[in-house]
Amino acid sequence: MIFNYKPTNNYNSLVLIPRISLGLFIILQILGMSFYPGGTIHDGSTIGYSVAKNFFSDMGAYAARNGEPNYLSMIIFSFSLTIVGLTFCLYYSRLPAFLGNDRINYIFCFIGSIFAFFGSICMIGTGLTPTDIVFDLHVFFANNIFHCFLVTSFFYTMVIFRSDIMAKKYAFGYGGFFISIFFYVGVLQYGPPANENISSLIFQVVSQKLIVLIFCASTLHQTFCFEKYNNFSNNESSRGKK
Repeated sequence: MIFNYKPTNNYNSLVLIPRISLGLFIILQILGMSFYPGGTIHDGSTIGYSVAKNFFSDMGAYAARNGEPNYLSMIIFSFSLTIVGLTFCLYYSRLPAFLGNDRINYIFCFIGSIFAFFGSICMIGTGLTPTDIVFDLHVFFANNIFHCFLVTSFFYTMVIFRSDIMAKKYAFGYGGFFISIFFYVGVLQYGPPANENISSLIFQVVSQKLIVLIFCASTLHQTFCFEKYNNFSNNESSRGKK
């Protein structure tokens, strides 16, 4: 039966691979920033990448905002988002089997994972659509990452609250993730346009950096629960064989 709950050992897909991918993502973002030639929306004369005034997507542009070629940073940015997007496709494809311990939880997991899959595709799409060449398509992909994961985080928060598999502290963590995305979607929809003035640019850029950090921290936090469960399952299996 499709709702026959049977948690399996998914250490690689739920713990190891996500941790490696997140580590690579952070390293590659720092590397991409170091290669970015310069320029912001309001000032094309700046040198290098500004954490407070350059979006992540500036690294993915074909040309930097100062007009110089940006090939290396663009390739690194695209590669990093492709890695993370594929990782989340794998990650959320495994969660229903792990957390779907009853019919309702399985349905919630299934819905959450469907939206996570589309959000992951949007991650890859964001990396493959340079903002200075296909701006509208890039914005579509970038914004829908958060629209999709808003739905995902809502359903998985409900799942964890209902489940006895994960400690409730992880539900509060995922709930915080949901609230953070909710507010960031509000920033995307109703916040001041980045091209309005420098203050608006800084507000939008810093908001983006914060939600990405929260995204990474939330996923990392979940891996500790899955690792703990994996160790528990292995210990139980070992006892059963004695």
